[in-house]
Amino acid sequence: MAREQSREELLDSLVDIRSVKIDPAQPVEERMRSYVEQIRNPYMFKVGGTVVRVSYANTQSTINDNFVNLLSSI
Repeated sequence: MAREQSREELLDSLVDIRSVKIDPAQPVEERMRSYVEQIRNPYMFKVGGTVVRVSYANTQSTINDNFVNLLSSI
C-alpha cells in the first residue's frame, strides 16, 4: 500500500509560483510554454507555504465571474 505524502513533502515537491518569471516581450504561445515548463504542474503549485489546487467546474461561470464574486464577498 502506498504511503500518503506528508504536507511537508508535498510543499517540497511543488514550485512556488512567485519564482516563475515570464518575459512579456515574448509571444503569447512562448509565454504559455515558459510558464508550464517552470511551474511543472499548472494545476497544483504553491504560494509560499500555501498549496494551490486549480480545478474547473462544468458551469457557465467564467473565471472572471468567479473572481468578481470572490472580491465581492470580502
